[in-house]
Formats: sequence, structure tokens, C-alpha cells
Amino acid sequence: MNATISRLALQSLFGQKRWWALLSLPLLLIGLALLVRLLTRGEAGGAFEVIVVGVGITAATLVALLATTGVLGPEIDDGSIIYLLAKPISRYSVVLSKLLVAVGVTVVLGAGSLLVSGLILEPSDLQQALAVTAGMAVAGAAYCSIFMVFSAVNRHAMVTGLIYVLVFEGLLASWLSGLRYLSVSAWGRRIAEGIDDSLNLAAGNLPLAYAWVASAVVVVAGCVLAGRRLSRFQLRGEE
Repeated sequence: MNATISRLALQSLFGQKRWWALLSLPLLLIGLALLVRLLTRGEAGGAFEVIVVGVGITAATLVALLATTGVLGPEIDDGSIIYLLAKPISRYSVVLSKLLVAVGVTVVLGAGSLLVSGLILEPSDLQQALAVTAGMAVAGAAYCSIFMVFSAVNRHAMVTGLIYVLVFEGLLASWLSGLRYLSVSAWGRRIAEGIDDSLNLAAGNLPLAYAWVASAVVVVAGCVLAGRRLSRFQLRGEE
């Protein structure tokens, strides 16, 4: 990891218009939870599953997409990545440094908003909110790694990521139970269930150990694939 690259990536992310979208998604989720809490006068039965698990996880996934494509995609699009690749820094270090920034933003804004929303709706059940937050944090790291690969291999990472999230995760993995073994969202929900066994987040019979191992494998594989892609990017002079 290179601290300077991480700092510059975070500064770059702050300077982009997408930063407002990154902030608005968690704020909208928290605002929705507050509205439901006020309208139901504290008796929001079932709202936790709908707002935090349903809407919240989708919003946190979009935060991961916006953050990850924001730390690498713009540099590839405008060609400025070549100045970074020209320095004697490992490509894997570049990827890891940017990935850590994306994961950090996802955990703070994405998973963090789930924790706040969960406590607003169910203030007496801290474990439930923490379980969903932890599951989303792990899933968020895996999502960021996947989106990092998308950013490294094509110039339309945002569109590719949206198609992946909406079509594969949102539709196919929900309908076809066998695809849960390939679904990052299902891994995160299963990890949340493992932390709080009172939760039923429709993760199916996915083994808990598999969810942890699969998430770790995706994070490592994403770093390796994105690093290799950046290495070829320089050698072939695609800039």
C-alpha cells in the first residue's frame, strides 16, 4: 500500500461531482428511516427488513460502485493514469491503495448508514443493526474489488457495474437459488445471519464459512486481476 496514492485518491474523490451522490444516498436512507419512525410513532414493525435490508443494502452497494469507479476510472478515462504508472511503484500497490480508499468510503457511508438507520427503526436491537452493518462491510469490500476490476478493464465501469448490480444481483441471484453461491449480496446477508441468528435475510442454505471464504477470495482476486490489467495497460501503450 502507498499512503500518498490513497491520500490523492481520496482528495480526487472529494473533488468530483459524484461525491454529492455518495453523500446523498446514505442521507436519503437515514431520512427515510426517520420518516418511517415518525409516521409509525415508533411501531415500525417489518420496516427494518424493508428499509435497512432491502433499500439500504442496495444503496450501500451503489455507494461502493460510485466510490470504486471514482478512484480509478477517471484517471484511465483522461489518460492521466500513465503518469502514475510511470513511477516505480508496484501496480498491485496502486490497486490496493485505491481499493482501500473505496472500501473505507463504502464502510463509513454505506455500511455506516445501515447502522444508523437500523438503530433509528429498532433502537433496542443493537446486535441486529451491527450484524447487518458487518455483513454489508464485508460484502462492500468484495463489491469494491469487483468494481475495481471493471474500472481497470473497460471505460464504462459505471454502466457495467450498474448492470451487474441490477441484473445479476437484483434479479438473477434473487430468482435462481443456485446463483446465491456467486452472489456477493447473499454472502453479506449470510454473514449478518451468522452474527445475529434471529435475522432471516433470505440467504438460503449458504454455508457461513463459504460466505467468508468467498468474500476473501474475491477481494484478493480482484486486486490481482486489476493489478495485472494495469501492468498490461502500460506495456501495450494503450494510453
